[in-house]
Amino acid sequence: MLRATDKITALYCRLSVEDMNKNGGKEDESNSIQNQKMILLQYAKENRFPNPTFFVDDGYSGTNYDRPGFQAMLAEIEAGRVAVCITKDLSRLGRNSSLTGLYINFTFPKYNARYIAINDHFDTIDPNSTDSDIAGIKNWFNEFFAKDTSRKIRAVQKAKGERGVPLTTNVPFGYLKDPADKTKWIVDEAAAVVVKRIFKLCMEGRGPMQIAKLLQEEKVLNPTAYKRRAGIKTPSPETDDPYHWNTNTVVHILERREYTGCTVNFKTYTNSIWDKKQRETPLENQAVFYDTHPAIIEQEVFDKVQEIRQQRHRRTKTGKSSLFSGMVYCADCGAKMRYCTTNYFEKRQDHFVCANYRSNTGSCSAHFIRAVILEDLVWMHMRTVISYVSRYEDHFRAVMEQKLRLSSEAAIRGHKKRLAQAEKRLTELDRLFIRIYEDNVAGRITDERFSMMSKTYEDEQTQLKVEILSLQQEIEVQERQIENLEQFIQRVHKYKDLDELTPYALRELVKAIYIEAPDKSSGKRRQNIRISYDLVGFIPLNELVKEETA
Repeated sequence: MLRATDKITALYCRLSVEDMNKNGGKEDESNSIQNQKMILLQYAKENRFPNPTFFVDDGYSGTNYDRPGFQAMLAEIEAGRVAVCITKDLSRLGRNSSLTGLYINFTFPKYNARYIAINDHFDTIDPNSTDSDIAGIKNWFNEFFAKDTSRKIRAVQKAKGERGVPLTTNVPFGYLKDPADKTKWIVDEAAAVVVKRIFKLCMEGRGPMQIAKLLQEEKVLNPTAYKRRAGIKTPSPETDDPYHWNTNTVVHILERREYTGCTVNFKTYTNSIWDKKQRETPLENQAVFYDTHPAIIEQEVFDKVQEIRQQRHRRTKTGKSSLFSGMVYCADCGAKMRYCTTNYFEKRQDHFVCANYRSNTGSCSAHFIRAVILEDLVWMHMRTVISYVSRYEDHFRAVMEQKLRLSSEAAIRGHKKRLAQAEKRLTELDRLFIRIYEDNVAGRITDERFSMMSKTYEDEQTQLKVEILSLQQEIEVQERQIENLEQFIQRVHKYKDLDELTPYALRELVKAIYIEAPDKSSGKRRQNIRISYDLVGFIPLNELVKEETA
């Protein structure tokens, strides 16, 4: 057991960001770490406390005790190596009145550690002093100060965020803060090249893991290493290998809407000053401001990438992947077609088969098609569409407008009918809930019955709200069909000189490919496919070609 003269005197200093900025953005000299150290050391010397040792938390909030300096001091206290713990005042120890009181009144005495708050004249060696009596009030006031400061900061951030000022202090990889206006972003051309490449690779069917591996093989600096070498501040610790790309980093880049030129605020939130865990804000509650800075990625490319990201590609054991992974479906049961290959296959033996087919024991037939045949059929269809649109754009537009208008009108009527029914039922559930509440209060139904019925109604309301939102979005999509047609035509013009099928062109033009069951009625196996093009759906190509011939 250590003698009193062998124990240390813990001098604890803490400074938070709020303390630094409370004087109009200037550091508060009275609470600076240097000033605290000077006061504590002088007090220790004047009172002949032995072995003074500093424990410092610079830039840490007092609302919780998960601070490295405090935890290191606490470990020394619990090991019985601390005789006295001194702080400048009670607020330096912490601003959580409950926990601060717990440490002062129970933890420190338990391990025979005396606690002194100099400016508050507080000393646990004299628990009967008047200053000890009002310590609880001071701790409460310190907590109130923290809450009040937090409210003011949140109000300022909310006002800034609602004006469209970017709230993030860390500019996304690919952008820099504008030297002329720190609230604006400009493109970092070197980093933007990498961002564009990542989106291009995804459009070509590469998954985040494959993209990360490729970037690492090509010795491309990861975002943290790039920023540190460029002298840009970043909170992320640098990896041992500056060329190592984490899969999550690639995913984060692919999902950042800011690359389309918009500012997105309020993406995360915390519950309170005590609970600092960052939680994701639902998309509908985030604030989006468009065209606030130059776009690195076109909106339609970003949307297409999000669609691709929703598709889960099953990696084969061989590591091979197909140009069509995630895009091929069974025309009869709607299941995805599985890509089948082995290291023993020649390329022409790789094939797709319905996921619901299991050697005639599944719920669907094989719908087998070789990958090379599929590639030929898709390329032939796409080439014909591109050629037709390029030569007969006006006629193609007229035919597709008529087709889309008819299908949209029918779809919109159906969606609006179901939407009206769902909204009516939602209103009915509100009335029913009020009725069973009144019956429960009057004693006509038991608490158990009320709980069961209210839970049933709440679950149904939740489902209806999701369905209503989905229907509203679908109606908007249907109403934009003509606008989508023009966008599709513009995309096709980009590929009028395309001489071979590329992954990027495939992903940009085609949404899904449906494989029909083979037709053997003629004695030969005939395989048909149907292609749903992005934005416009199925194109009546045979009818168009017949009209062209006529």
